[in-house]
Amino acid sequence: MENQFYLGEEKIGKLMMKYAVPCIISLLVGALYNIVDQIFIANADYLGSYGNAANTVVFPLTVIALAIAVMIGDGCCAFVSLSLGKGESREAGQSVGNSILLTIVSGIILAAIYLMFSDFIITLFGGRVNNETFLNSKEYFFWISLGIPFYMFGQAMNPIIRADGSPKFAMVSTLCGAFTNIVLDPLFIFIFKWGMMGAAAATVIGQIITAALAVWYLCHTRSVSITKDNFRLCSNIVKRTLTLGICSFLSQISLVAAMAAINNMIRKYGALDAIFGQEQYAQIPMAVVGIVMKFFQIVISIVVGMAAGCIPITGYNMGAELYDRVRRLFSCLLVSEALVGAAALVITEFFPKQLIAIFGAANESIYYTDFAVKAFRIYLCMMIFACINKAAFIFLQAMGKAVASTMLSMLREIVFGVGFALLLPIFFGLDGVLYSMPVSDILTVFVSAAVIISAYRQLTPVRRLSEQV
Repeated sequence: MENQFYLGEEKIGKLMMKYAVPCIISLLVGALYNIVDQIFIANADYLGSYGNAANTVVFPLTVIALAIAVMIGDGCCAFVSLSLGKGESREAGQSVGNSILLTIVSGIILAAIYLMFSDFIITLFGGRVNNETFLNSKEYFFWISLGIPFYMFGQAMNPIIRADGSPKFAMVSTLCGAFTNIVLDPLFIFIFKWGMMGAAAATVIGQIITAALAVWYLCHTRSVSITKDNFRLCSNIVKRTLTLGICSFLSQISLVAAMAAINNMIRKYGALDAIFGQEQYAQIPMAVVGIVMKFFQIVISIVVGMAAGCIPITGYNMGAELYDRVRRLFSCLLVSEALVGAAALVITEFFPKQLIAIFGAANESIYYTDFAVKAFRIYLCMMIFACINKAAFIFLQAMGKAVASTMLSMLREIVFGVGFALLLPIFFGLDGVLYSMPVSDILTVFVSAAVIISAYRQLTPVRRLSEQV
């Protein structure tokens, strides 16, 4: 109870620091699972850009698992926060119990689907750019699939743990898993020479550790009491939880659709390129775009972490009808997100060679470096808009405005993200794939601005019931 009043009374800046920073670190560490794999793979001379390309192929498939996990976890986080703000602790416990059950079942089902249809799925995401890339993708995908249930459980429980008032534990549990991965990756790849299997095994072991820590925490919750009855599925609770989390799902799953479109356009138009149409260079565009996306993922992890960290604060204050505090929080968040985007823009425009060097550029041809520099500078040139858009999507979700949040996310990722990835290469060839990202963010920010203005009008202090009496 003391924690609940704290959310409604403490200074906004202090609350953002307490909740957003652990969330940022948790998401950054989660992102590092795949990124660390790619760094070690790229610097292993027996894997190189072929392994890099394979990692790029498999990456969207892990995002599908993440999409389901965050839909359940973020939805439950928002539901719990809103419920605690209204004093409805029983409903909060039901949402947590139902979410645990949904995560376990969906994780097992998705892993089974991946294992049964691996060849088809890898081909769908551009894995047949050449035979070496396909074989590496298949090996990596098999072992990653075995860890999907653990990965999903850890990711889904993370926001729930934050909603229970323990953002630091959520951060530490993710850090433990990532540290394990970082330690095991060089051991398995360079010492044991296990290749793609070694990279995947290190990742899965780390995910198991994070999931185990989440299980321990759920037996020692603070604000939410979990009983056996909470594990009986309640249609109303499930519907509300998933509705609040649908934006997180669509944000991730639409990214998968965009990556599938991009990977296939790279394969198609790369084959028509004078350089990358050659067998020995065919994997380079896919490997490079994968690296650019990984840097983007790091930035977006910060952006999403800041916004998602505000979900418990926003949910509680919305539930308690403290709209003036929600408005101030929204303002602070938008300014902070824009600053993150500006910093990222400076890095990508002025230091692309340094970034690509981290991913084994020294072992590759000049074509690899040249295309990477161009990809960083074009693909990520509208980072400020991208950060503002993402913040608006998540904050609206935290306010309980699931429809507006979902529509904005769908517009950006599906209509613009997939649409321009398919359309622009027709006119600009391989470069058209790179243009699709900035064009999508420019158009989306205009719509986001209108929605943000509308949200501000609805958050005027005079709407507080206590002030209307």
